[in-house]
Amino acid sequence: MSLDSAIQSAISDIPECVAGGYVDMSTGMLIGVKTVESHPQEILDFVAAATSDLFQGRNVVTIEKMFRKNRGVSEDGHHYFQEILVFSDNLLHIFQRCKNYPEHAVVWVCNKSANIGMALTKARMNLSKVESAL
Repeated sequence: MSLDSAIQSAISDIPECVAGGYVDMSTGMLIGVKTVESHPQEILDFVAAATSDLFQGRNVVTIEKMFRKNRGVSEDGHHYFQEILVFSDNLLHIFQRCKNYPEHAVVWVCNKSANIGMALTKARMNLSKVESAL
């Protein structure tokens, strides 16, 4: 299955999902995206950059290093932040770090009226399908 097909399939499966994207955080590029409406490219580019900031911003990296140091864990580059939910005025944004490619992330955007638990469960169920399509 192609990446675009996997994203589209997940959008159909995740409740009230209106968009999905696959981000390479090492480059800040949006590798794949599907939306129910068209959006200007600059907005999509900012989504990729924002995803990178959420998972790999300077302060996040500092917090992760502090966690490792305080727990006596060697500096192995492990990332503590795996999923982030953001609630905006009208939307629910689900950000997930990929399991096999930790420098990649998937972003789902749902209507705010979506059942949060079901949206997160379905997003988790679809993560490996999307990731394996790359």
